[in-house]
Formats: sequence, C-alpha cells, structure tokens
Amino acid sequence: MSQTIDIIEQITEESGAYGFAVRLSQPLKLEIGKFAQVSLPKGLYFYGGSAFGPGGLKARLGRHIRPKSKLHWHIDHVTSAGNMVAAGVVENSSECKIISAASAMPGALIPLPGFGSSDCRNCASHLVKLRRISDISKIFEAVEAAQRWRFA
Repeated sequence: MSQTIDIIEQITEESGAYGFAVRLSQPLKLEIGKFAQVSLPKGLYFYGGSAFGPGGLKARLGRHIRPKSKLHWHIDHVTSAGNMVAAGVVENSSECKIISAASAMPGALIPLPGFGSSDCRNCASHLVKLRRISDISKIFEAVEAAQRWRFA
C-alpha cells in the first residue's frame, strides 16, 4: 500500500491521458450493464483513459490505482480483481493515442468491444489484452509517456 501512495504522490496534476496494465490471475466474470454475464480470461490487460477535470492525471489515475470501496466505472471491476502491473501518463494527449499504441502490439486483442469507450467514436474499446509484459514499455515509449511506474 505504501508503494501505491508513493506513486500517487509522484503523478502530475496536469491534464492528459494515462494507461495502466492489470494482470488477472483468474478469469473475471463481469456483472455490469451490457457486459453482464461476460468473462475476461486470465491474463494481462491494458487500459487507457483521460483526465481533463479537476486534479488532472493525479486525481483520475490515483483513483484507479487505490483500492476501491465503491465500484463506479467498468474498469473498477478489473482493477479490483487484478493486480496493477504498471502505469504511465502522457500530458496533453488522448487515450485514443495510447490505445492505438496498445492495439498495435503483436497479438493484442480487443476482449470487450465498447469497454470503457462508450463516449469514444474512434476506438473499438479502451481495454486491450496484451500477450507480453514487455509490450507495456513499448506502448509507453511509443506515446512518449512523461511519467511511468512499475508496481511490485
């Protein structure tokens, strides 16, 4: 938990986009809206989002990183069931750029079309299933992430 707090303190308050990777060690059965009765297989997932409101990237990414008492967004169900692997931020950018880089990784899959992207007209989903942990660094390099972190 102290590593989580240390990372949150380092995140910029600027606006922009963020991405993070979560590992599910077992399948996750979702019970939310149009994703009710859908399962995500175990594996490595990468999510992209944006933060243009109060508190910027620190507020939004910090919320995703912290343990949750209330599940609000679709991705909360994944982060609550899995282990955070890595996170990064790109100031003054869009989550579509990050998801495009994630989707371009060899063997990347869109497990749930529309997941986390209900207000996006460009992306099939803001959740991508990755094959290799090394893809995370490649994604952050491709989008020139200003900050990035690995979790123990």
